[in-house]
Amino acid sequence: MIEFLHPWILIALLLIPFLFWLFKTKSSYLEGTMRISSSASLEKYFRKKGELKYKIIFYFKILTLVLIILAIARPRKIDQLQMMNIDVVDIILVIDISSSMLAEDFKPNRLEAVKEAAQKFISNRQGDRIGLLVFAGETFIQCPLTTDNNVLSSLLKDISIAEKEYDGTAIGMAIANATNRLRDSKAKSKIMILLSDGSNNAGELDPITAAGLASQFDIKIYTIGAATDQSLSYIPGVGRMINEIDEKTLIEIANETKGKYFRARDKDMLSEIYKQIDSMERTEIEIKSYTKYKELFGWFLIPALILGISTETLNRYTFNRQT
Repeated sequence: MIEFLHPWILIALLLIPFLFWLFKTKSSYLEGTMRISSSASLEKYFRKKGELKYKIIFYFKILTLVLIILAIARPRKIDQLQMMNIDVVDIILVIDISSSMLAEDFKPNRLEAVKEAAQKFISNRQGDRIGLLVFAGETFIQCPLTTDNNVLSSLLKDISIAEKEYDGTAIGMAIANATNRLRDSKAKSKIMILLSDGSNNAGELDPITAAGLASQFDIKIYTIGAATDQSLSYIPGVGRMINEIDEKTLIEIANETKGKYFRARDKDMLSEIYKQIDSMERTEIEIKSYTKYKELFGWFLIPALILGISTETLNRYTFNRQT
């Protein structure tokens, strides 16, 4: 981008049309004269040649004036430089994959509804590192912290219900393992989003103790309880199951780590909860702008100087020839 430091000086360019008008209408009155007996012999060799040189000198002067006006207006090139400081957020999604997540109170079932909501959450977190941990009676790291959302999304799609031998709900151990993944993080914010539809019934570590450990590493835990308010939910191949979501424990986990507890009673509420968490934990981007100027007046002033010298030289040459 090019700008003029003193753009008001460009108004002087309006003089150019006036000078042309003056040249066309008044030039004959400004010429020097001499009396001779006949101009017939001078017409071919001197008059036409003199008129041509006079026009060249005039146009050189006009062009020199234009260049000088442009140079005085101080043209300069502007380069905008931006420096970004990005404070990324490290996030681990902790998802329950116990058999109860097959309940169909969320269509098509709880697990698929969670995967869909988590997928939308991931697509909105550009630049952040996100990991994926799943748990039932044991915990499994599905994806370590990464900025590659394509890989993360692919691994999210591969999540399925835990095999029968690993069934259960080890919330405490899930928090402990996720904490282990986040504790050495240098990110400004370290977040854990834990979703479960049951109560802790497996593992060697109780959830509140695990939450206290996470708090020591400044890890904030958002907890989500996923189940309807009905006392029973249907699981294909199993039949009706009692909803045993432990809201009290999930609330305590969130409070211990300065997070927040959410209750999802259907698929739409679940998606909205992930949206709320997304808006609450945004990446901070600090942008500093710098402007670099490159002066361009020399590109006009130097040609103006050359033209001025050329005009004066041509003018003297013409005078000497006439004398």
